[in-house]
Amino acid sequence: MKLRLLLSTDSFPPLCGGSGWSTFELARGLRARGHDVIVVQPKPGTPAGRREREYDGIRVVEFGFAAPAVPYVRNYFKNERLYPALSDALSKVITDERVDLVHGQHVLTCLPAIAAAHRHGLPAVCTVRDYWPVCYWSDLIYQRHGATLCPACSAGMMTRCIRPRGGPLWPLALPMIPYMRANLARKRSGLAAADAIVAVSTTIASDLRARAPEIAAARLEIIPNPVDVAGLRASAAAAAPPIDGPYALYLGKLAPNKGTSHLVDVAGRARLDWPLVIVGDGPERNAIEAQAKASGRDVRFAGWTDRPQTVAWLAHASLLIFPSRGPESLSRVLLEASALGVPIAAMKTGGTPDIVRHGETGLLSSTPEALADDVRRLVENEPLRRQLGTAARAYTERTFDTRAVVQAIEALYIDLLKSARTPSR
Repeated sequence: MKLRLLLSTDSFPPLCGGSGWSTFELARGLRARGHDVIVVQPKPGTPAGRREREYDGIRVVEFGFAAPAVPYVRNYFKNERLYPALSDALSKVITDERVDLVHGQHVLTCLPAIAAAHRHGLPAVCTVRDYWPVCYWSDLIYQRHGATLCPACSAGMMTRCIRPRGGPLWPLALPMIPYMRANLARKRSGLAAADAIVAVSTTIASDLRARAPEIAAARLEIIPNPVDVAGLRASAAAAAPPIDGPYALYLGKLAPNKGTSHLVDVAGRARLDWPLVIVGDGPERNAIEAQAKASGRDVRFAGWTDRPQTVAWLAHASLLIFPSRGPESLSRVLLEASALGVPIAAMKTGGTPDIVRHGETGLLSSTPEALADDVRRLVENEPLRRQLGTAARAYTERTFDTRAVVQAIEALYIDLLKSARTPSR
C-alpha cells in the first residue's frame, strides 16, 4: 500500500538537533519503502508565510511566524498563537497533496498536526521524544545540581523550577505560573486526541502514563528513533579526526541537564591519561574550561563541528563519556556511538538503559563517582572495550536500524488506516 504522508516537525536538516535528524531518517526510510513524504516545518522568528525547499530529495514546506525573543512571551507565540495558524497551513497541505495520514514529530507540531488531520477525518500520530507534555521546560529539572527530578508540575514545584532559570529577577516570573500550568494542561489534552502516541523509549512511555492521566485511554506505542547504521558507518570510514592516539570523548551540549559540570572531575577521579575531547558548546563551556585549566589535565574543546567531523570524532573515540543527569529520552549520541561500536560509560537516566545494557553493551552508573570508576575500568581493560563495542554494534543493528524502525511505524500507519475515522468527526 503506497501512502501519502505528512510529517510535521519542529526541526529538520541541515541545521538541527537529534529530533530533526530522527525525523529525516524516518522520512528517508518511508520514501525507501515506496511512500510519498512531505515535511512541514514551522520556523519561529522568520518572515510570515510559506516557503519551500528540498533536502536530500525530500520536499520541505517552511512556515514562518513571529516569535519575539522575550521569555514566556516567546513561548506563548510558539504555542497558543502558532497552533491555529499552523493547523490551517497543514490543512491546506493535506488538501493539496491528498495526504492519507499526518504524523507530528515534536512539541510545536504535534497538536496542530492532530487538529489538522482530524479536520479531514485522517489518522493522526504524535511522537513524544522528551517531557514536553508533562514539564513546561521539557526536562523535569528544577535545580541546577543534584540528580532528583521534579515529581510533578504543581504550583509549588513550578516556583522552585523558575528560581534557577530566572536569575536574580526570578520573583518577577511567578505571575506566569497559571499560564504555565494551563499551557501544560492544553498540551496533555491535545495529545490525548491523537489516534496513536509513539514514545521513543520505555521510560518516556511509563512517565507519560504516570504523569499525564489525560492520555490513559490513548493508544501508546514504544518505537525508538531510527539510525541509518550502514550510512553512519560509511561516513565514519570516510574521515578521521585531527588527533593521533586514544582519546575519551564527550559529544553534545554543555549544559546543566547534560551533567557536563562533572566532566573534568570524572576525568580526574578516573586518572584518565588520554586526552578528553569535548565536541559541543553551551552555557557551561566557560566554567568547564576554567576547571580544565585548573586541573592541568589534557582537555581539548572542539566546539560545534559539522556532521562529517562530528561523526569522525565519534567513530575514532576510544570511549564515550555520557554524564547526563537529565531524563534522556533516547539519546542520538548513544545510538550512534553504539552503532559504531564505541565503548560507553553512561549515567543511568531516562531511556538510556534501552540503549546501554549494563555489562552487555556498555557500562551504567548512578553517580558521577561511579561513572569515573567505569571510565577507569574501560581505560584499563581493552578486551572489555572490544567486547562491549561489538555487542553494542549488533544490538543497534537489530533494534534501532532505520529499516526495523520504519517497518514498525509503517505497520502502525496501516493499522490506523484500516480503522480510520470518518470525515464526520
